[in-house]
Amino acid sequence: MMVKKRPVWAWISAIVAILFGLLTIKSGGSVLFIDGEARQAAGHYVSFVLWFNFIAGFFYVATGMGIWLQKPWSATAAIMIALLTLLVFGALGVYILVGGESEQRTIMAMSLRTLVWASIAFTCWHRLPNRK
Repeated sequence: MMVKKRPVWAWISAIVAILFGLLTIKSGGSVLFIDGEARQAAGHYVSFVLWFNFIAGFFYVATGMGIWLQKPWSATAAIMIALLTLLVFGALGVYILVGGESEQRTIMAMSLRTLVWASIAFTCWHRLPNRK
């Protein structure tokens, strides 16, 4: 049995996706399900953004595993995550424009999420073989 060597881009993309996902699940779950310091520290969090990110965290991990295994579907999954993140980011912008309260760190976090997933999606789309 020949072991398939993973290219550096796959290592980096998979590790970033999985760690990002695990941290997202932990931080989002702490605010959503534990009435404690994390919820107090979150300040004026935006529920739909928090729920989206929490649920997306599970998809981050799954997509990271797909990238690790170099599965063609992981490129499509990464693109969908990037697009949905951008859509929620846009909805956050509308929410703020109509007077909704939020924290500056929410805008920064959504900017980071959008950038990370756009980068992963771009990389996977151009590097994964047989993505049909």
